[in-house]
Amino acid sequence: MSSLVEGFSVTHRRYVPHAHVHYGGNLVDGAYSLGLFGDVATELCIHTDGDEGLFAGYDQVEFVAPVLAGDVIEATATLTRIGTRSRGLSFEARVVCRSTPDRGPSAAQVLAEPLVVTRARGTVVVPPQGS
Repeated sequence: MSSLVEGFSVTHRRYVPHAHVHYGGNLVDGAYSLGLFGDVATELCIHTDGDEGLFAGYDQVEFVAPVLAGDVIEATATLTRIGTRSRGLSFEARVVCRSTPDRGPSAAQVLAEPLVVTRARGTVVVPPQGS
C-alpha cells in the first residue's frame, strides 16, 4: 500500500454532544478520546493495509486536560512503527473549539491554539500481506 510509511497520519474532527457528559461541570469521561483513537486507527489501517485491523492495546495513555460537552475535538493517529503484522501508532486528541456559556447558552469560540487533551501510544494488528 502506498500509505504504509512511518509518519502517515489520519485526523478526524467531531463535536462532543451534551449527551456524553459523564461528570459534573459538563466533563466527558476519558474513554471518549479513546473511542476516537479507535476510529482514526481503523481508518489509518484501511489506508495502509486495506483492512480495518484489530487494536491490540495501549502502551501509554495520558489525560492532559478535560474534554467538555460542546467541544469540537480532533483526534490524530500517526504511524510510528511498521512490523510484519503489527503497526505502532501514536495518538493525540486536541480541542479546537470550546463552548463559552458565559456569553450565552449556545456561544462558542475557535481556540487560538488547539488544546491537547489526550495522548497515547498503541499497537494494531493487521492480516499478513496477500491475505
